[in-house]
Amino acid sequence: MDLCDLLAPDGVIASLKASSKKDALEQLAAAAAEKTGLDRLEIFNTLLQRERLGSTGLGAGIAIPHVKLAGLTKIVCLFARLTDPIDFDSHDDQPVDLVFLLLAPEHASGDHLKALASISRLVREPSVIDSLRKAPDAETLRQTLTRTMPSHAA
Repeated sequence: MDLCDLLAPDGVIASLKASSKKDALEQLAAAAAEKTGLDRLEIFNTLLQRERLGSTGLGAGIAIPHVKLAGLTKIVCLFARLTDPIDFDSHDDQPVDLVFLLLAPEHASGDHLKALASISRLVREPSVIDSLRKAPDAETLRQTLTRTMPSHAA
């Protein structure tokens, strides 16, 4: 499953100004609501519930908040680069500046896991992370996110 298939049109935010994890999730929920037609508050509340189970901050400045939502017909991904890193309760205690928001249909367990794996493979590439942090604009970010990555199949 390629990120180019998941990334929402205009789903790249090059400079998200967020003061906290909650603020970032709220802004991402609003952006996701525009892309999906789902209720912003429902998306936001579901994201908050997921974060209460455990932080989706992976470490190394990266977070992948992800939830399943009723009413969604396909997996949708948004990407945001924060203007200033924020605390995301990551296991390494490092602030987050790169956020992948992944929304999946309620019954898409297998595809949801494949999408998470695809993003996880991408963020394991130091050159990709470096490019994401240095990209001058949303279009360059999108190109970096959607170019074909080498496979790490076992």
